[in-house]
Amino acid sequence: MIAFVRGRVAQVGPTEVVVDVGGVGLTLQCTPSTAASAQVGEQVQLPASLVVREESLTLYGFADDDERAVFELLQTASGIGPRLAQAMLAVHSPDDLRRTVATENLVALRKVPGIGTKGAQRIVIELKDRLGPPRSHPAGATDRPGTAADGWQGQVHAALLGLGWSGREAEAAVDEVAPLVGDGVDGADVPGLLRAALRTLARP
Repeated sequence: MIAFVRGRVAQVGPTEVVVDVGGVGLTLQCTPSTAASAQVGEQVQLPASLVVREESLTLYGFADDDERAVFELLQTASGIGPRLAQAMLAVHSPDDLRRTVATENLVALRKVPGIGTKGAQRIVIELKDRLGPPRSHPAGATDRPGTAADGWQGQVHAALLGLGWSGREAEAAVDEVAPLVGDGVDGADVPGLLRAALRTLARP
């Protein structure tokens, strides 16, 4: 089992980070917010989970151990594979998911692409007693800041495209969350803005 990957960030995509580990580039599939927090050239240590399939070995990377633990726990529910678990963490933070499941908030669960009413009900039934209560720290307290405000639009737009939204949908979502970036702000919280954009796209 691979618990973490440590090395220099060689490349960052909308939903992946390539880490140079001793001259070998390892690609880790990440949520857009985790990918957006990585900077090319920096040294990182990302918690990781290796998913083994007959035809592939896929590494998933995470912002912290809690995100990895929730990712693995989500997959114990019927019908949730690694891609859907990652999509859930792209829309909701680990603590948001705990609150959502604990309060049986089916509307919030349906904001995740690929989850309908029956799927949301099944998730609540199977995971309500297993995800546990939210952690004591406020949601988002461990989020790392994004890059400068003049570049957040491109990062959020690219991340949305990587998640399968159309160019027009991505542009509309970016425009809708733009007011959240206040005047005089030196940097934008790209992970937070991306979550906000995903929520606007999931509205009926």
